[in-house]
Amino acid sequence: MAKTKTIYVCQNCGAKAPKWLGKCNSCGEWNTFVEEIETSSKSEYTNKKQTTKPELISEIEIRNEQRISTNIKEFDRVLGGGLVLGSVVLIGGEPGIGKSTLLLQAALISDNKILYISGEESNSQIKLRAKRLGNENKNLLLLSETSLENILIHLNKQKPEIVIIDSIQTLHTSKLDSSPGTISQIRETTIGLLEYAKSNSVPILLVGHINKEGNIAGPKVLEHIVDTVLQFEGDRNHIYRILRTSKNRFGSASELGIFEMLSNGLREVENPSELLLSNHENEVSGVSVSSSIEGLRAFLIEVQALVSSAVYGTPQRSTTGFDARRLNMLLAVLEKRAGFKLATKDVFINIAGGIKVNDPAIDLSIIVSVLSSDIDIAINKTDCFAGEVGLTGEIRPVARLEQRIKEAEKLGFKRIFVPSNNKKGTNFSTKKIELVFVSKVDEVFKKIFA
Repeated sequence: MAKTKTIYVCQNCGAKAPKWLGKCNSCGEWNTFVEEIETSSKSEYTNKKQTTKPELISEIEIRNEQRISTNIKEFDRVLGGGLVLGSVVLIGGEPGIGKSTLLLQAALISDNKILYISGEESNSQIKLRAKRLGNENKNLLLLSETSLENILIHLNKQKPEIVIIDSIQTLHTSKLDSSPGTISQIRETTIGLLEYAKSNSVPILLVGHINKEGNIAGPKVLEHIVDTVLQFEGDRNHIYRILRTSKNRFGSASELGIFEMLSNGLREVENPSELLLSNHENEVSGVSVSSSIEGLRAFLIEVQALVSSAVYGTPQRSTTGFDARRLNMLLAVLEKRAGFKLATKDVFINIAGGIKVNDPAIDLSIIVSVLSSDIDIAINKTDCFAGEVGLTGEIRPVARLEQRIKEAEKLGFKRIFVPSNNKKGTNFSTKKIELVFVSKVDEVFKKIFA
């Protein structure tokens, strides 16, 4: 008979304690300990095949992993070419961002037998969403269930080719007395699904909720257990969504896919540069274009800046889609190294399209936009920028410059400002676009506003 004991588990970090504590000693959070019943019995889902034995690495045969296409090119790109048999994929994101829509849309256009398990919606509610998306897969099975034991019975009976769980936080197992969503329940149910996926070579897609910090809710071990972790990002006030990879055992962890949210579902954006750039009829000050790299793909983004006199005593520094601390550093460089007085002025930065950019090569476009707005002189619409700005005012080299130049050239830009240090080891003779090499911040301003 299994032995049981009462323990207290922190719902933020998973730390255990023999008695209730007001503050967790591991993560420092308050009132996060919940009473749970712990059993010492072995997992019922343990694979009982014969014991494995060590093999010499020279004798191991390399087999190509079989993949199943989702029929959504951007989704396949992020996964590394499709779903690997037996893999477990975790997708996290804000509520209402489109996680369930993406998976249901992929299930509807697939040719495979798919079991869609929802712990949050009834079958009729899922049918209504499927009707709105406009596609139909005759091999799609719907199941509204939260018990892991019942789910495993259905999986063994139906034998689907792909399984979708929406969401992992709603599942529970009768082995534990704690409520669904607790750390022990999430860990146990994920392990049970993982063992089924590996033993039956069936890919499983899990939807994961996120906490107030933006991380996937539950224990960090959840992200270690699964094979791939995807993050679905975007602003619900904008139409664009970005699917990023933060972990991928079967492909690159630097890929991203871009989608457009429409009334009938998500649409793939194969050329994001054309959609992220605004078509201004007249030249406007404070607007510039940067050639950015996100993951392994290059695209052009529009940087908008507004500089005005501070109405109140303390000037405001506000950013949308860009790191506010990075902006403060760039403004300090402009004041110290280039002599521009911005300490008494409000500065606002916006990345058009509602996307977030972490690429340091956008620095050059930021400072050019700020100065353009400050002196109220428009930047030529055919100019593009790519360069990182250092604390000494130098323009530092950037990665994959040829890819950035090619993207700017494809969209019809005439000039691109790039770091002088990128001259080495790169062949620019075949480029049709004019390359302007710069090494200092003040040098850029002289060439633009001369």
